[in-house]
Amino acid sequence: MAEIVRSPLLEGLPHGFSTRGGLTSDDVLPGAPLCKLVQIHSADAIKLREPPSEPREGDALVTDRPGLLLGIVTADCAPVLLADREAGVVGAAHAGWRGAHRGVLENTIEAMESLGALASRIEAAIGPTIAQASYEVDGGFRDQFEADDGRFFESGQGDRLQFDLPAYVAHRLGRAGVGRIDDLALDTYAEPARFYSYRRATHRQEPTEGRQLSVIGLRG
Repeated sequence: MAEIVRSPLLEGLPHGFSTRGGLTSDDVLPGAPLCKLVQIHSADAIKLREPPSEPREGDALVTDRPGLLLGIVTADCAPVLLADREAGVVGAAHAGWRGAHRGVLENTIEAMESLGALASRIEAAIGPTIAQASYEVDGGFRDQFEADDGRFFESGQGDRLQFDLPAYVAHRLGRAGVGRIDDLALDTYAEPARFYSYRRATHRQEPTEGRQLSVIGLRG
């Protein structure tokens, strides 16, 4: 069986972050349909009560219905799995820098709250994503952020900067009122035998199609 990474914070809930070996619904919630989106680096969060009949665009899914498995795919962007156990509401968000900056995490939390969740009860796990040491950016990238976001940037080689995506994601979650956050601190770029990385593949001029799948659901 392929390795599946799980968060101690979400222990007891059907969830998992895949590695290069992938995962299936039966590895996490046997018999559940896997619900995914056409991801577009947006801030759109979609509420699901049943499997979609046709592909929908967006970058986060939430549900309060047992037996559905929510899935998002990433290869450097941050996969975020969220749950309010008391309300019986879960969510999965694709949070690259664009989506996080545009508010996908806040919109995911708002969608969960519309189903009865409370931000202060939500537990959120940040799965394998590119780490600051591997994420080199330029000044133009930095200029797209607020002045007080400087804490997420460190000086790199020459005039380059290193961006801390998982810390930025955790910041956005905390600012939205999420009660508990678990950053698994797994760097997709730095572990080629374990994870796909779009940026690493681009640098090496390798195929860039590989993705990790991250899923969460509710038992019936």
